[in-house]
Amino acid sequence: MKLRAMVGGRAEVCGPETTVQDVSEAMLAAQVGSVGVVEGRRLTGIITERDVLRAAAEGADPVTEIVRDWMTADPDVFSPEAQVREAAEWLLETGYRHMPIMEEGELLGIVSIKDILWAIASPGPGDETD
Repeated sequence: MKLRAMVGGRAEVCGPETTVQDVSEAMLAAQVGSVGVVEGRRLTGIITERDVLRAAAEGADPVTEIVRDWMTADPDVFSPEAQVREAAEWLLETGYRHMPIMEEGELLGIVSIKDILWAIASPGPGDETD
């Protein structure tokens, strides 16, 4: 299975000036563990649950602190044509839990380690060897 099958074409995004409070609320509302950080249409970072937790542990004020100061800038990205198993290996090697899927400079979605596990554990017809 390719990653393309796992992205719905709409990623949760915010701007770099979004507060940690606002992005936390957006993650909860959307039931996601990460949000792409964009300037215009360009992906400049990703903010994850871990980043929000780190901000809280370091005493950041979520009302005044902004995403730019806590995000992972210029994250590694994957093509939608990459295979799920390739993505799983990369996640294991890097310790990341989220991977932005990009095509022609556009963020198609963010795949989580949970998404990858579901795809591997529940292969569709003909996907057993992919």
